[in-house]
Amino acid sequence: MRYLIAIVLCLLPCVGVAQDWEEQKIFNEGAVGTRLRIISSTDTALFAPLIEGFVAKYPSISVEYMVTGTADLDRLVRAAPETFDIVVSSAMDLQLKLANDGFALTINDIAHPHWAQWHESLFAFTSEPATIVINRTAFDGELIPQTRQDLIETLRTRPEDFRGRVGTYDVRQSGLGYLFATQDARASETYWRLMEVMGGLDVRLYCCSGDMLTDLADGTIAVAYNVLGSYAAVRAEGAAALEIILPSDFQTTMMRSAMVMKGTLEPEAAEAFIRHLIAEKPGSPNDGSALPLLNSEDTTHERETITLDPALLTFLDTLKRKKFLSEWENAVIQH
Repeated sequence: MRYLIAIVLCLLPCVGVAQDWEEQKIFNEGAVGTRLRIISSTDTALFAPLIEGFVAKYPSISVEYMVTGTADLDRLVRAAPETFDIVVSSAMDLQLKLANDGFALTINDIAHPHWAQWHESLFAFTSEPATIVINRTAFDGELIPQTRQDLIETLRTRPEDFRGRVGTYDVRQSGLGYLFATQDARASETYWRLMEVMGGLDVRLYCCSGDMLTDLADGTIAVAYNVLGSYAAVRAEGAAALEIILPSDFQTTMMRSAMVMKGTLEPEAAEAFIRHLIAEKPGSPNDGSALPLLNSEDTTHERETITLDPALLTFLDTLKRKKFLSEWENAVIQH
């Protein structure tokens, strides 16, 4: 009986993370040495060049790359931390809480700005703005909004043109969407006015930027709010109808971050991967990535970007989160 219990306990971590991944791919599958297990919220197509550069440098290492949403990622890592070696996510607040709760391994002697790391355990490697993306056909002959207030006025002036045709994150389900929403709300009351206007127009709610952009490209929606800039840039490159707007009133810019799990069985390989991410520079001929890599030498990022500091944890407090989501639902879900 003791042996049966032991077997069940050993299988529990596997059961805890058994799921259909959004994407799953093994890089350098023929390698006979170490295999790194990376759980990430970043689409494989965007992240693949960074992994390919790594395995080219370390041919004895293979990488299993698993993609899921930011909120699910946090849940899975907490449920079975020993299952993964590296965690990559765009939800800075959830990442910071994971590191602060003791899930991350400390890596010493990494030269990285203080505002782009947390206690030598969580490291940012991209800088990505939240954007407004429009389908130009809905704005033919009309002024294109450049600020949130412009967008409010456009939606109020032409409600029937945009009813059911505006999209944004469902912040109850999306960790990144919740981060963007709370940061927007801290920056300006305009955010709440915009949410009320969108709610009155039967806003469509999405889990992720990719789904919003798909509906935007085929005309299902005409406006997508707070779309991740890196995803928008890739889609807009092949779609003439799409236009990306960086709001001129204020910008919300996040940093994608990575950590090594404290319980990793491959600490040396995992640390090498983190160092590889940080070593890549914007425009490097070796990165090949569509992700906007962080320029750690540019000190203006500290002023323009959401930084890795304790303030990020504010809206993860249970009571504050409940209050924020209640206010958001009141504004957005009006029926």
